[in-house]
Amino acid sequence: MATQTTASCTGSTLLQPISDIINLPLDQVNFVACQLFALLMAVWFRLYLHPSKTSPFIRHVVATLLGFYLALFCFGWYSLHFLVQSGLSYGVMVFAGLERMHRYCFIVTMGYLIICQITRVYVFDYGMYSADFTGPMMVITQKITSMAFELHDGLTKREGQLTPNQKYLAISRMPSLLEYLSYNCNFMGILAGPTCSYNDYMAFIEGTCYEPRHQENANGKENGKYKQSEPSPKNDVISKLCTCALSLAVYLSLCKLLPVEHSIDDDFISSTPFHLQVVYLYLAMLALRPKYYFVWTLADAINNAAGFGFNGYNKDGSPRWDLISNLRILDIESATSFKSFLDNWNIQTSLWLKRVCYERCPINPTAATFMLSAMWHGVYPGYYLTFVTGIAMTMAARAVRNNIRPYFLVSDSHKRIYDVITWAATQVAISYTVVPFVLLAVGPSLKFYWSWYFCLHLLCLLVVLALPVKKRRREVKGQTYSLQKERQQDNQNEHNCTDNNCNQKDKTS
Repeated sequence: MATQTTASCTGSTLLQPISDIINLPLDQVNFVACQLFALLMAVWFRLYLHPSKTSPFIRHVVATLLGFYLALFCFGWYSLHFLVQSGLSYGVMVFAGLERMHRYCFIVTMGYLIICQITRVYVFDYGMYSADFTGPMMVITQKITSMAFELHDGLTKREGQLTPNQKYLAISRMPSLLEYLSYNCNFMGILAGPTCSYNDYMAFIEGTCYEPRHQENANGKENGKYKQSEPSPKNDVISKLCTCALSLAVYLSLCKLLPVEHSIDDDFISSTPFHLQVVYLYLAMLALRPKYYFVWTLADAINNAAGFGFNGYNKDGSPRWDLISNLRILDIESATSFKSFLDNWNIQTSLWLKRVCYERCPINPTAATFMLSAMWHGVYPGYYLTFVTGIAMTMAARAVRNNIRPYFLVSDSHKRIYDVITWAATQVAISYTVVPFVLLAVGPSLKFYWSWYFCLHLLCLLVVLALPVKKRRREVKGQTYSLQKERQQDNQNEHNCTDNNCNQKDKTS
């Protein structure tokens, strides 16, 4: 096994002895070691390169150089793709016209990512489901495309054309090359993210992230103004590291006992009652999720340790460090709807999809968002099977919630019954949907769905055909358009009145 992992790893082989001892692939050992090193560097960065002691230029330089070092250690020369992708996109931002810059940048960035994914999967190591250089490129793609759209909003649109969230995210000047590289490739997020907005990152670098714009519920006031105290992330970092340790222990204990591949074993299918197959699938997916809990929570802890991620205060005065958190574990495991599960899973990616695609796509934004998500994840056929299934699940869940849920809101007991039923249905639906995402290939994925007789696909189709779906998005768009039209009319009336007054003054004079 050690020989195989060495051959498949493109980064440093310094930790090969540790890989042999713990019997884990070298690329995964390198990844965890680099993240732990980044955690230590984050504490040093917050204490010794604090904005009160160091200029933003120095903080940008150090964050970028440390990021490139970690990338080289993990991925070797493949990390040059990070620079090439960032450089091409920056060139598009600089030389393309502002009106179309965001579209060209999106095409170039996504196109380069897809080319790298195709090369890695179909040329080098099909089926290698471990740490690889396209993982960081996925996060960089989110950052570049988000920045392109935010630049377009800030430089080409008036405030009245933007939503409150778009106003907050809009960028009013072109970033320098150093700022751009620091945002894309800083050591805190180059390996596992999470994605953040450019304005939030710059506020962190410049030391303005603790100002009242983030403080919805402050821990106190002094002379009518918010106190400018800097909260400590120590408690949150320790809590998240404990979550990481627990998640890693659960994953290493259960992942080999409950493999998802066992659900398509011929003997298992023929000898196991269907209801037990359902239970096994849920347990197998439950055992798989802690891997993502570990990676994303550790990445969040690294950013918090550096002082990044402050999101105001709770009502009790305690600081919140969830500005760029990627998941809410309790909300995931207790989700009672398909949408609730997705809203709490990979949160920053969901926000990116919403801001870049869902809010801006004029035709069928739900399907377009799922397809973009599939393309962004990679080129394995299982990804597309998962997200096509996800479209049907989302539409069916929306129809059930709109038509059936109101009947269970008449009392608390009815509501609890509804929550229990929808929790079980959500967990089964998520597990059923995600199987191709884990199996990757078409053959095993279709074999699984055949063993279940495509039952949830057919059920979703029947629900969508039988129950009406409220078109909320179009209603909201119509209301927004009518409000904008009324404002334009009011502005026109005021303008006409002003013109009339000016004409009368001219005539009088």
